[in-house]
Amino acid sequence: MDRNQEIALTQMRKSVEKLGSSTQSYGEKTLMRFLIARSMNPEKAAKMFCQWKKWRAEMVPLGYITDSEVADESAAEKVYLQGLSKNGYPVAIIKLNKHFASKDQVQFKKFVVHALDKTIASSFNGREIGNEKLIAILDLQNITYSNVDTRGLITGFQFLQAYYPERLATCYILHMPQFFVTVWRFICRFLDKATQRKMRIVVSEEQKQGFIREVGEDVLPEEYGGRAKLVLLQDVVVNY
Repeated sequence: MDRNQEIALTQMRKSVEKLGSSTQSYGEKTLMRFLIARSMNPEKAAKMFCQWKKWRAEMVPLGYITDSEVADESAAEKVYLQGLSKNGYPVAIIKLNKHFASKDQVQFKKFVVHALDKTIASSFNGREIGNEKLIAILDLQNITYSNVDTRGLITGFQFLQAYYPERLATCYILHMPQFFVTVWRFICRFLDKATQRKMRIVVSEEQKQGFIREVGEDVLPEEYGGRAKLVLLQDVVVNY
């Protein structure tokens, strides 16, 4: 860590205290994610950090979302957790053709948190470092208009931006049908520039081969050019 980062961290800690909160139980790598997300502005990072702490306390009072709280969303079997990529990032696959807009928005939001927390936790064994990232694969194959949940997608990305800063390494989008292009352009209005830069729409054969190389054949299921089998999110056991 260079001198400028050390200074920014010190200023952020002081700003958090001024806002009536504390960074005492959080390491430098965790705090750096908030600083990076706010362009190394200590005051803005402190505000984001305090909002995140308040949100976590309300949304995840136990520190994690239990399986029973998201049973209906899990039953759709739409999220898979594949292990670690070549760079050591956990790989989550979302099959959009198995998703339908939820009538229970509270449970849906909890499921988003459950899936993100479990994906991140799968990258470490019992002790979080604070700077873990994840790879998301959004598979749009065989989707119909009934699977298009614009509100749900925006919620997922906004949660990532606001409450999981610098957690997303890359989001690959596969099999995007023509009718979804307009929907995606609308969703992109809600994504900040940093998030948009992490999006990879895989279309050409060259892009597909690059996707396989970057993620790794050992964790990619066979249907995506790898050698692995699909593993349901609920079948993965992690230590939070």
